[in-house]
Amino acid sequence: MPQKLRTNDIIPNENICFPIGTILTVNQLYDILDFSTVFSKHKKNGIDINNLLKALVSYKLTDNFSISKAHEWINRAEVLDIFNLPEFSERTLYRVLETLGNNRETIISDIQDRLFARYDFEHTNINMDWTSIVLHGDKSPLGKYGYSRDHRPDKKQVTLGISELADPINVPVGITVERGNLSDQTHFKRTYQQVNGRLKQGSLVVFDKGAHSVDNTALIRADEMHYLTARKLNTSDDKKIATFWKCSPELIDQENGIYGLKIIKPSSVNYFYFSRKLQKEQLDSKARKVMRQIEEAKAIQESIDKNKKLPKRFRINNVLVDVTYSLQTKLMELDEQEAIKLLEEHLITGREGFFCLKSSKNLTLKQALQTYRKKDSIEKIINSLKNEIEIKPLRVWTDASVYGAVIIGFIAQLFISLMRYEFNELKHKSTKFIKNSLLNLTVTVDFMKDQAKRYIYANFDAINSLILRQKWAKS
Repeated sequence: MPQKLRTNDIIPNENICFPIGTILTVNQLYDILDFSTVFSKHKKNGIDINNLLKALVSYKLTDNFSISKAHEWINRAEVLDIFNLPEFSERTLYRVLETLGNNRETIISDIQDRLFARYDFEHTNINMDWTSIVLHGDKSPLGKYGYSRDHRPDKKQVTLGISELADPINVPVGITVERGNLSDQTHFKRTYQQVNGRLKQGSLVVFDKGAHSVDNTALIRADEMHYLTARKLNTSDDKKIATFWKCSPELIDQENGIYGLKIIKPSSVNYFYFSRKLQKEQLDSKARKVMRQIEEAKAIQESIDKNKKLPKRFRINNVLVDVTYSLQTKLMELDEQEAIKLLEEHLITGREGFFCLKSSKNLTLKQALQTYRKKDSIEKIINSLKNEIEIKPLRVWTDASVYGAVIIGFIAQLFISLMRYEFNELKHKSTKFIKNSLLNLTVTVDFMKDQAKRYIYANFDAINSLILRQKWAKS
């Protein structure tokens, strides 16, 4: 007698199964925003550009590898059928990217038209920030070596400027692409001028100290807008630090020990703060740096004592550079405690825990700090673009293709942000969580014996049901 049940034999069939939630959502939002009129004027012959774009954005929110993989993903009979597409070559997708890139300014402007026509946003205050993304390939003149936010200084990159409507809207409304070695101060003008025509008079523009300059703040004030930014501390601020506690600063945040002073000037207001939590973090970081430098000095001294070659990490490793080293550490004349004290005196400036915000608007100390803190929403959009929408790394060759690939990523992020704006239930859901929910919804195509097809939908959950079934309200 059998002692256990046997597994039923698995018989292969022609049925296929693929994610459908993302495709349905992209089609829905594309139609709601009337994007067909945005893109159709840029390609009138051949395969419909709107169907190709819907497929590309759907792929960006699904697997998202290379254009070659996108071509394979889309060119399956059932997927082509959903997007009403004929079979096409990989080169077709590259031509679409180049079309987007060559018409990028018009396209972004038209997208803004559709957004502001559909939604009566409660304000037009904006946050702006800049980042870099790695570029694979060396034929695009945009690709330059520069300060890498992706910690890949060995790779060429491009820089992105992002604009978003500030809290509680948090919807991206602009994106600019520049060469990889451009500073934030210089990139600022292009990013700001892409959106300034959409802002109501008196809107507040928030950005970080990397883009702060007299010319940039003057640009904002010339448009009768206000700004809020951080300012780098300099030697003139050391006098304020020396007298900070004598001026009876206001307690702003008891939990983090934040105190502040407001200094009103003829054309701006400085908000000078001290944070005990920030001070501790900065001192801890410098303490770690002190110990790293002690260990490095010990390693060098050991090499000197043993007449050995200097460790590789301290050498110039270039066959074209011939270097003769002559090193002597201070460890010969100082014990470890004295060395630590010397390093602390060199690294600790007395500015630890202090920071300064600057604005053209007269806010309270608490309002200025809270408004600037909410700028982290654009940092979350950048993280989402890079690590969840996975816009990086760019695997294209021409400048136009770079611009086009970025626009595809921007549209994908815009759709995710609009889902959060439309549905309170998604307000605090991450991009990854929303993507996974849409990917969970699948369709199985069951090929019947009579050649008919049966579509079986599975894995509905609260999020994908909300997005696909609830009516999108017109604000």
